[in-house]
Amino acid sequence: MHEAEAPIGPPSFPSQASCGFYLVHRGTGIALHMSASPEHLREMRQAVYKAVAGSGIGEAVAEAARLVASELVGNAVRACGPWVPVIVQVDPGEGAVRVHVHDPQPAALPERGERSPDNSEAETGRGLWILDAIAPGWTVETTPVGKQVSCTLPVLACV
Repeated sequence: MHEAEAPIGPPSFPSQASCGFYLVHRGTGIALHMSASPEHLREMRQAVYKAVAGSGIGEAVAEAARLVASELVGNAVRACGPWVPVIVQVDPGEGAVRVHVHDPQPAALPERGERSPDNSEAETGRGLWILDAIAPGWTVETTPVGKQVSCTLPVLACV
């Protein structure tokens, strides 16, 4: 067998994989493929926090990234239903943390409710207001298999 034909070995496996939950570490960031169940949401929040805090950016930014990812996945569940397959990507970088959440429903675009964010009777509807405050300029892009909501959390604003 020639060197070019030699098998390159098994792929490196993620640090965490279970039914409906597949976490891959990419540099200082993560890519998480998951079915949105309550258990997976808890694990996702922990993974996001660990990825950001572990990159040396700081706990305040890690908390903000965890909140943003949680709100975006919550929106996907409301739009698509429980156990929706989502992809959560977190990329800590110099000066900013990028959070992307992809879900399979391109037509269910995020919309603000009619109630103001400080309405004491509202039980939901604050997620997009939170995104505006923590990650201004978030975007939604339709993709061939759904949509992706992307946020950039400036590190200086979160410290």
